Amino acid sequence: MSLRLSTVILPYRRWHEGGRQAWTRAEQLGFHTAYTYDHLSWRTFRDGPWFGAVPTLTAAAALTERLRLGTLVTSPNFRHPVTLAKDLITLDDVSGGRITLGIGAGGTGFDATAMGQEPWTPRERADRFAEFVPLLDRLLTEDSVSYEGDYYSAHEARNIPGCVQRPRLPFAVAATGPRGLALAAGYGQAWVTTGDPRLYENGTPEQSVQALRGQAEKLADACAAIGRDVSAVEKILLTGFTPDRGRPLESLDAFVDFAGRHRELGFTELVLHWPIPDSDFAADEKVFEKIATEALAQLD
Repeated sequence: MSLRLSTVILPYRRWHEGGRQAWTRAEQLGFHTAYTYDHLSWRTFRDGPWFGAVPTLTAAAALTERLRLGTLVTSPNFRHPVTLAKDLITLDDVSGGRITLGIGAGGTGFDATAMGQEPWTPRERADRFAEFVPLLDRLLTEDSVSYEGDYYSAHEARNIPGCVQRPRLPFAVAATGPRGLALAAGYGQAWVTTGDPRLYENGTPEQSVQALRGQAEKLADACAAIGRDVSAVEKILLTGFTPDRGRPLESLDAFVDFAGRHRELGFTELVLHWPIPDSDFAADEKVFEKIATEALAQLD
């Protein structure tokens, strides 16, 4: 089974002070896709520079020609389907059809309260997500949409001419629970996971592999329930959040071993964090580039 390597570039640097170089370098290194986080702020980066995902991806689209671009992930925490659809159609147009929308239910981080609301419960996040994804699907595939739901509404929302990619740009749905996996099966061109967060602190790589196998099996069950072949869904692992943490980026051999184990689980894309000094994503840039250019050949 073929495997693709992608990267995620956090938007913490000013564009003209190093921010733009990472995107052009990602294309030069041959990454399949370069994603960015769609947050208002994030964890330890909260009190430092942090820029918006949509303008960043628009600028990256103008700089690059072949590299796919996307979010990992956008959530309903501060997005509305109507305005998000307009941004996505524009991004898809500017990029010439190179955008993937990574989308998830969101969590309880800073985004959850930045607009003055109380954090939603897990049940409410799932309820909103279940309404958000189908409505966004319609907005990106129909010229005019009217809808009245429990959480979102649209009144004759126009989205002409639609996406360059037809019938719309691909969704990569982040999910581990039954309702999210059902959305991934029904609307996702790809499924995204970071593994089992309960294993991050004290779990082992072997336990993580077993947990990921279980998640993939549940995705297969969700696909089977609607008569879809699970092989039609790309499977993306956003690395850095399993018990392995940054160890796979310590050497080419370490990464090849990590990638091989996860390819056997059916993953078709591994996403590596672009190195950030003095952070959880610190890595030797030379080793990182060696992995980007040489790892896949060793997996053939």
